[in-house]
Amino acid sequence: MGIGGALAEARTEAGLTIAQVSERTRIRETIIRSIELDDYSSCGGDYYARGHIRAIARVVGTDPVPLIEEYDAEHMPEPEPAEPADGLGGHGWRLPSLQRIVGSGPGDLGFDTSTHGGNGQPAHPAVIGDPDTGAGVPGGITAAEAFRPRMSVEPSRRLPRLTVVLAAILVVAIGLLSYLLASGGSSPSSPSLTRHNNRTHHPARSGVAARHVGTSAPPTAPPSTAASAVPLTPVSAAAFGPGGLGTGDDPQQASLAIDGNDSTAWQTDWYSTPTFGGLQHGTGLLLDMGKQVTVTSARILLGTAAGGRLQLRAGNAPVLADLQVVAQTHLPGGPVTVSVSSPVKARYLLIWFTRLPPDSSGTYQDSISDVSLTGTTS
Repeated sequence: MGIGGALAEARTEAGLTIAQVSERTRIRETIIRSIELDDYSSCGGDYYARGHIRAIARVVGTDPVPLIEEYDAEHMPEPEPAEPADGLGGHGWRLPSLQRIVGSGPGDLGFDTSTHGGNGQPAHPAVIGDPDTGAGVPGGITAAEAFRPRMSVEPSRRLPRLTVVLAAILVVAIGLLSYLLASGGSSPSSPSLTRHNNRTHHPARSGVAARHVGTSAPPTAPPSTAASAVPLTPVSAAAFGPGGLGTGDDPQQASLAIDGNDSTAWQTDWYSTPTFGGLQHGTGLLLDMGKQVTVTSARILLGTAAGGRLQLRAGNAPVLADLQVVAQTHLPGGPVTVSVSSPVKARYLLIWFTRLPPDSSGTYQDSISDVSLTGTTS
């Protein structure tokens, strides 16, 4: 009996349907049916096939270890060792000068020597220098040393006493002349003009620059969208994938994101990398507002893990190409508020994940348990 037959038999003995296994593992029913027929072409590669076998085996109550070993024996033969290049060692490259500078071991080179997936390869290189700009100081010198003058500054010589006195008199004279010129342009009997001049030096706290002296019209405040904003309630929610409706993750639970209960949630599928294991470029939740509205902000209650990225898209057709990006943000974990800088009138709002945070199982997924929208309906 093959791997698929063993999983199908265990599922039958556990009294589970393929739909129930799909709901518990977040694996699509079509993929589960193919695996039970020992067809792994829809899994997307050996890594995903092994993960699907392990997840299904746990749900149906059978030991996944012998099934994984059988899969490896059939589909993942041992690769032949490659001949090392002459003078380059087993990896085909070397950095002797870098090794002499920073050390001789993997840890000295700034690499994380922990392994991932049991294959003995480094998980990722550690960031050297500034993680955002990659900037470093060449040669190990500091910024202060780089700008330190090479020649010592000679101490200033003492000026003759007469020169100092003449300079002081000149400074006082210039100051007195400047004061007379400045005070001669205003009248003590016009306090309103004096207050207006003060405003020209100190802009209003509202951020609107004061008008030039002599302008009679008062400054006009910009229209406020916050004053007219009201809560907006979606009519429905649906899972949405790169192919549109019907291709999203966890479609049965999409309505839980807008049911007003924080303890229930819609979840994405789990993926092996933050960028969906290379299978697709995003996943999300489509909100139908029932009519055209203008959304100004959205408060979304996400899972607790940080590290993902999210876009807010709006449009009048449930098609990804028609849903333009109106805001985007990094996900800190938990609730996040996304403000729309240039609101547009649209019927559909798409919460679109372009990168997922890690979960507790070493994979990547996120959830939405509540969405609160504000905007206008006119």
